Parts: sequence; structure tokens; C-alpha cells
Amino acid sequence: MTRRTSPPPSAADRRFLLLQGPHGPFFARLGDLLRTAGAEVWRVGFNRGDAFFWRGPNYIAFRAPLGEWEARLADLLTELRITDIALYGDSRPIHATAIRLAKERGLRIHVFEEGYLRPYWITYERDGSNGNSRLMQLDLATMRAALARPGAEQPPAPVHWGDMREHMFYGALYHFLILTMNRAYPGHRPHREIGVAREARLHLQRFFTMPFVRIGRRLAERRIRQSGFPYHLVLLQLEHDASFRAHSDFASMADFVTQCLDAFARGAAAHHHLVFKAHPLEDGRLPLARLIREGAAARGLSARVHFVTGGKLAQLLREAASAVTVNSTAAQQALWRGLPVKLLGRAVYDKPDFVSPQPLAEFFAAPARPDSRAYSDYRQFLLETSQIPGGFYSAAGRRRALRRVVDMMLAPHDPYVTLLQAAAAERQHIRAVN
Repeated sequence: MTRRTSPPPSAADRRFLLLQGPHGPFFARLGDLLRTAGAEVWRVGFNRGDAFFWRGPNYIAFRAPLGEWEARLADLLTELRITDIALYGDSRPIHATAIRLAKERGLRIHVFEEGYLRPYWITYERDGSNGNSRLMQLDLATMRAALARPGAEQPPAPVHWGDMREHMFYGALYHFLILTMNRAYPGHRPHREIGVAREARLHLQRFFTMPFVRIGRRLAERRIRQSGFPYHLVLLQLEHDASFRAHSDFASMADFVTQCLDAFARGAAAHHHLVFKAHPLEDGRLPLARLIREGAAARGLSARVHFVTGGKLAQLLREAASAVTVNSTAAQQALWRGLPVKLLGRAVYDKPDFVSPQPLAEFFAAPARPDSRAYSDYRQFLLETSQIPGGFYSAAGRRRALRRVVDMMLAPHDPYVTLLQAAAAERQHIRAVN
């Protein structure tokens, strides 16, 4: 199926309001490109970190308490005649309010998020992401009908493994600026539970201890690989992550760990082991190692339960028997490798074609393998729509992503509808010709 090309998008009469973006200069570069395309662009900043990374025209500082945000935003949308809003993550309170107001007014809503196929891509959608994504309503049959070539060969992932070090650096700098230079924003309150001072300290501590953490992780991974036992991999997430909080029924990461340990004790074969893998950005605010160690001991599992700090998944996935998660995007790396996956929350890849419906204890006893061809087609659909090669944090990653994203924002429809409509039009054209 060949796609007919559309005329290039126009920025005439488009007026963008950018809210909070990823740490670093990504939104500033995005604003520059939108202005170059002919659009009007404004940015609302909520703290000194937002202001520092913008450094462009049309900056609007919101200094009042959060309770005044809805009224102020309503005034801005009217006064500036805004047609589009853009934001990073749709669950933090200021963004949830903005999305609700924008939908009431019929505005276009551009949502950025970390890549569903991270770390080599970023995600761009309209109206919502993760559990609020349009993907939640699309079944595999609809996706396959839209693909140019279902079952096509998947493109290889880039050689470079993301931009984690830059991510951590910009996060530390952002929180340092808020901690030391935020007097002009008396109403600012972080959207996470811990204070800015502790968050900045944790970012810096994690950044400077990376070499030592890496050594400990490699030793743990080597012990697991060389032991010879079959193991199931539990993919931990950040407890404060919006996807974990908004799209699962767990009150805490401790609850998830407890459920995994209980189910493993009931269902897994006696010679199987359980490996908990921490998120690469886990910063120590939760005592995960102690929590897992004590939980394993209470169930008589100390010799069969292991904890690995952040880092790459590839080594552990290569020999794992299965993977369990709340709704981590990392589970898609397991599906890509054909591993059985059990999901305990809500995620865009929760499709019955390749995610196990088994109760967790039964899954540990005999995990059902996914339909790898079905997942391959799902992944191809993502790569043809919402997944943009590149990253938010490194200069090279930003350049690569921004080459595509502005045209996608100026397009009349979101990437999913664009592909679905193109496929439908192509089928209609073929029928008319024949």
C-alpha cells in the first residue's frame, strides 16, 4: 500500500501556549521552530527553572498559588486567542486543568511524553497520553488495517543508548534553580510530594554516584547470569511517576512489591528465582533494597529473590523467563524479545493478543507466551504514528526529534487519525481504480 502525500502544513493563524516541558531546552527549541514556521508562541513558567530554560520572547510568569491557576489560564486563552496548547505529561495538576479547559473550548492539545518505545524515541500525541491515550481505544485489527505492510521488518534501534546522563543533569539543575533562585515565584508548589531541596539533593547525589552504582549493578547482574537458575524479572517504576499513580490501583510501590512476592511464593517452581529491577532514575527516596530483602525473608525466599539497581535491561531480559510490571514502558522491550509479560496496571500496550491475562501466581507457575507477530504489528503502528526518533535531553536527540515534530503539530489531526484516514483513503482509491 503506497501513501499519497499531503500538502505541507501551514502555521497561519496558529497561536500556541506552551506550559511545562521536559527539563532542559527542548521546549525553547520547539518554540523557536514554531515561530519560524509562522505561528505565534507564548510560554507560561511556574518557577525559576522554567524561566531559565526558556530565554525567549513571550514568557508569562505564573507566580500565584495553584488555586488561582484555572482563572488565570482562562483569561490567557481568551486574551491571547490561543488555538493550541502544548505540554509534557498530562497528569500533573496544572496540566490536567489546562487540558480540561482546552477541551471545553475545542482547542488542539499537544501532549509530549517519554517514548513508549524508550529510550530511542519520544512520544507525541493529542489530548492525552498513557492511560488517556487514543491507543487505549484502538484494537489490533484496526491498527493492522492502517499499516502499509503488516508484518514488515522492524527498524533496528540506534546504537547509542539514550541520554540518561543529560536527563539527570538537567533535572538536578532545574531543581537547584528552584531551590536557590525562586523568590519571584512565591506561589510555586512542586507537583510531587517531597520538597524541592530534597529532590535537588537526590538528583545531584544520583548524578555523582553513577560510577559506583554502575559497578554494583554489574556485579549483581553477573551473579544472576552465572548462577544458572531460571528467573522472572519484575520491572519497578518510580513511585512518584504520573503513570504509576494515575493508571494503576496501587497506593505505593511497596504494595506492588508485596503482591509480587506473595504470588511468587504461591505459584513459582521451587528452583525459580525473582529479580527486581529498579528504574534507571530511582534516586533512593524509597528504601527499595531493604523493602525487598525484608519481604523475601518474611516468606522464606531470601535465597531466591534479588535486587538490581537501574541501568540497561538488555542483559537481564536476554535470559529471563518472563517480565512483570505495573505499566512500565520497559515491558515493551520484553515483548519485543518474545517474553511473556504480566501487566498489573493500565497501559497503551495492554492488548489481549500479547499481554497475559493469567492471575499473577498462575503466571509465575507457567507464563503464557505472547503472539510475537501481533506485537510486531502493534510496534510498527507506533513507529508509524506517535513515536518520534530522538530525545528530549541530549543536543543530538533534540535535533533529531525536532526535525519531525513541528510538522506533526501543525497537521490537522493526531498521528493515529492521520494514518487511519490515509489508509482508508488509499483503500477507497484502489477500489475506485479496480
